[in-house]
Amino acid sequence: MSAVTTGSRTPLVRTDVPAAPWTGRDDGPGADNLRWHHAVHLDPAGAAPGDVAFVGFRSDEGVRRNKGRQGAANGPDALRGALASMALPKPLRALDAGDIEVAGDGEDDLETGQQRLGGAVAALVDRGHPVMVLGGGHEVAYGTYIGLAQTRAVREGGRLGVLNLDAHFDLRDDVRPSSGTPFLQMAQSEARQGRDFNYWVLGVSQPSNTERLFRTADSLGVRHLPDTECGLLDLARTERFVDEFLASCDVVHLSIDLDVLPAAVAPGVSAPAAYGVPMDVVERVCARVAASGRLAVCDIAELNPEFDVDRRTARAGARLIHRMVTALA
Repeated sequence: MSAVTTGSRTPLVRTDVPAAPWTGRDDGPGADNLRWHHAVHLDPAGAAPGDVAFVGFRSDEGVRRNKGRQGAANGPDALRGALASMALPKPLRALDAGDIEVAGDGEDDLETGQQRLGGAVAALVDRGHPVMVLGGGHEVAYGTYIGLAQTRAVREGGRLGVLNLDAHFDLRDDVRPSSGTPFLQMAQSEARQGRDFNYWVLGVSQPSNTERLFRTADSLGVRHLPDTECGLLDLARTERFVDEFLASCDVVHLSIDLDVLPAAVAPGVSAPAAYGVPMDVVERVCARVAASGRLAVCDIAELNPEFDVDRRTARAGARLIHRMVTALA
């Protein structure tokens, strides 16, 4: 276990694997030659409120339990690698806090890993950092939620909203938590806290979700927009959906399962999409949420480098992160 500390040695966030320096293309000195690897630092003493913070979640266990294609544990490093050489439009600073690692498949390994991720997310958000969580299977979303639910903003009455960009509801009622259960787990937790479950899904694929999952979504009051209504010709409808979501909450948890994108754009996922939502639309949605001033945490899930082609999926995920952070800045 490593601890990232402030200058006063007060723990900022605890992670399992310390962050490594980012490297990438270098075009020479000057603010007009900046790329992401110039902006990311590992010293929290130099981090100021408003600086984006990265934390990785190295986990395949949820995907394994959900009988998917394993390999997402290598997603955080692939996302960092794809982002590192992207050019910045203006100077900014970011903190890499390292990774939470789910190393085994023991009875509680995933669950304790999600708790550790929650602790890291809560610490970073409460110090004023917008957080980008790099997954990992989509079980990352429940760990993110655990942290966000502990933050001052939510504990003091801020309305929490969860927007999932995904081909799947991920509302499975399984015996063991997995990458298919995180949002049902959130619903159950919100009910225990006496709060309404405010969950919206953009990009749902009907052939990828059973009728039981649609009934579960309806019973929980989940708002969703199917992938067939998220094309470029439907942009006004998509933006209206996002704006209605933003109006329903004060604190946003954005969750991006990269299988929301067409398989040609994102082949490196557990379940590639036969249809999907165009990258143009997904990027616009991410930028709109980031610019709202409500985004606290975004997790990016299901990148599986083993099945990626020409790093397409990693590059797509990195571009979405880039677009959100520059919209925040």
